[in-house]
Amino acid sequence: MPVSTSSPVAPLSRHQILLDLLRPYRGRILLALCALIVAAATVLLIGQGLKQVIDKGFIAGSPQLLNYALLGLLGVILVMSVATYCRFYLVSWLGERITADLRRRVFSHLLTLSPFFFEQNRTGDVLSRLTNDTTQLETVIGSSVSMALRNALLLIGGLVMLAITSLKLMALVLLAIPFVLVPIIVFGRRLRKLARASQDSVADVGAYTDEVIHEIRTVQAYGHEYASTDAFNQRVESTFMTGVKRIRQRALLVAAVITLVFSAIALVLWVGGHYVLQGTLTGGELSAFIFYAVVVAGAMGTISEVIGDLQRAAGATERLVELLATPSALPLSENPQILPVPARGQVEMRNVQFAYPSRIDAPVFDGFNLQIKPGEKIALVGPSGAGKTTVFQLLQRFYDPLAGEILLDGVDLKNADIQQVRERIALVPQDPVIFAASVRDNVRYARPDASDEDVIAACKAAFALEFIEQLPDGLDAYLGERGVRLSGGQKQRIAIARAILADRPILLLDEATSALDSNSEQVVQQALEVLMQNRTTIMIAHRLSTVVNADRILVLQQGKVVASGTHTELLEGSELYRQLARLQFQLEA
Repeated sequence: MPVSTSSPVAPLSRHQILLDLLRPYRGRILLALCALIVAAATVLLIGQGLKQVIDKGFIAGSPQLLNYALLGLLGVILVMSVATYCRFYLVSWLGERITADLRRRVFSHLLTLSPFFFEQNRTGDVLSRLTNDTTQLETVIGSSVSMALRNALLLIGGLVMLAITSLKLMALVLLAIPFVLVPIIVFGRRLRKLARASQDSVADVGAYTDEVIHEIRTVQAYGHEYASTDAFNQRVESTFMTGVKRIRQRALLVAAVITLVFSAIALVLWVGGHYVLQGTLTGGELSAFIFYAVVVAGAMGTISEVIGDLQRAAGATERLVELLATPSALPLSENPQILPVPARGQVEMRNVQFAYPSRIDAPVFDGFNLQIKPGEKIALVGPSGAGKTTVFQLLQRFYDPLAGEILLDGVDLKNADIQQVRERIALVPQDPVIFAASVRDNVRYARPDASDEDVIAACKAAFALEFIEQLPDGLDAYLGERGVRLSGGQKQRIAIARAILADRPILLLDEATSALDSNSEQVVQQALEVLMQNRTTIMIAHRLSTVVNADRILVLQQGKVVASGTHTELLEGSELYRQLARLQFQLEA
């Protein structure tokens, strides 16, 4: 995954992230470990109970001893059950809790990243990391790690009990262990690589699906359903093949471990049987030894299976670490300068040099200057690529200039608190952003604590209240994903109501009426007139009819202000503006 370029930061490791997430829950982790140890110990005690039942009950022929042995065995089993319940509950709780914490941490970090990051990375891939990869960690923390630890304790304890029961037979077991460890190590390394590749493939499927579903109208309008389906099928098949490779390696690992472990048990049983016949080992001791051998074998078999889950989680964690280690491209001041209160709305750009990070060899501005007085209404016009939208991007500090200064009320944006800067700017974009929520939540987006009365007043000022009241649920009406239940003019008026409610001193209008019909444009223009009152306003417009009443119109071309003045002044003094006006107003040369 591409990573945004910025000042270097200390990289986060998987262990650091997991330790940070686990640290607040040390008490529960300790209880879970205690329950884990008790559960493992009771399993090992069952072997001793089995030995007592056989040697003192069956072979000694004592019913009373048999009864005592069985009662003791049942007591051990009861303790094991309670400990297992505690272990399962506590570990599962930790898995759910840590996954929720990790998702919050990843999401919060995503919101701090600059637009450059999202230009380089597909939305579907980022979503896959936030959902699928964290789910992988939930499975591991809530299940696989517990199983691995439990079986590791059983493996160690089983080996100790084997040694106590019979050193000669234990020697045979020790000879077999290296043969079992080799496939675990070899296949484990392969599984980790394949697990990462599998996660990347799943993310690619998610990214493509997200792209197609969001643009479903274009897909259907161009009859691209079959081609999109074929492309999707190819990605799914690639994911399947990667998964098959991973499963094959995991199956080979489990099969190899089972074959080696149970072959060793068969050999031990054969040798131990001869010891019993020779009288050097009792039947109870052999039974206990076989029990512990089976415990050891089961533990190694389970560990070999869990290794696959752990390697998948390692791949998922690597992808999450990449995301969390990606710094914002915007360096934040440790001691930000406070913006003056009350806000004036003064904007200045001094000798700004800027190129987009993805097109660093194509500068947009080279010595760009701009001064806007408080309350002034400024319009930016010019051909596409002149730098109009870039002015907006820089003012909102989505990017920093390579050189020069951008000042808001006399404070350089680099030295100001980025949240304070953005809290002074309201934006009405060309394509209004409507969230999959109610009218009320959409309007209140910039001021979540606003009252219903304030929301209604903003909607009325934006000439939106009339159509809102006609919706089935009024302010509570669900608008659908991206506002699919509204017309273009209605969505724009919701966006204007949001900006009115925000009540910020600087207003950015990014071609707010360019996609509307004449009737909708007239209503929206009325709403904009209300919105622009007593605010510093910067407008981008291709329709010159919407900016003729601006205090100043700046004509931009190739990143420079080539002319400035009122509509009438520019008609007389700017050839480029006359050309733009001639195309729209059909003026005589």
